[in-house]
Amino acid sequence: MFSFFKKPMAIPAASEALPGRATPIPTAQRHFVLHTDLTAPDPAGSARVMFGLGCFWGAERKFWELGAGIHVTAVGYQAGHTPNPTYEEVCSGMTGHNEVVLVVYDPAILSFENLLKTFFESHNPTQGMRQGNDVGTQYRSGIYTTTPEQKAAAEAAKTAYAAELAKRGFGPITTEVLDAPTFYYAEGYHQQYLAKNPNGYCGLGGTGVACPIGVGVAA
Repeated sequence: MFSFFKKPMAIPAASEALPGRATPIPTAQRHFVLHTDLTAPDPAGSARVMFGLGCFWGAERKFWELGAGIHVTAVGYQAGHTPNPTYEEVCSGMTGHNEVVLVVYDPAILSFENLLKTFFESHNPTQGMRQGNDVGTQYRSGIYTTTPEQKAAAEAAKTAYAAELAKRGFGPITTEVLDAPTFYYAEGYHQQYLAKNPNGYCGLGGTGVACPIGVGVAA
């Protein structure tokens, strides 16, 4: 992924952000791995959540690899100001968006806690506006929830993991937990990028510290 020099390291104000456009950026139609429709309405009984944990190429793979209970994953842009941004615009730091992974899952098969554990253990959530060598506002740690229950669980997991990280000498968690803003699908070539390009770049690296939350099927 690209990390430009001298990019803004703070989210711009809405008045400073790029204007964007009224029409969505074209994206892929079907999931390259799961063969589900990428943009269809969520199936009955499913739930959705979005995660930002650095370069979305490697981040998306972490979730589709969970297998049973995952209906679809997709990469996109969220939590900024610019409508329907392009990848280049997001990378400029002037949209305010984060690179995120959309996860649509069946909570009767795969618990939200399992997703949270995967999220926290797959990156270093103490690095602010970066993830490893990837620097910029689009690489910040974030959880974008769609129900009050998800938000409460995310906040509880953040608190629990912060305590474990502190024991190992890490600084405070910088993960933002927000009610999900508008999700904009990324361009088609970004979707399931590492399945299409097995030797492609993945800059994700966890802390090696386990997140102390339960794993399993929701009750």
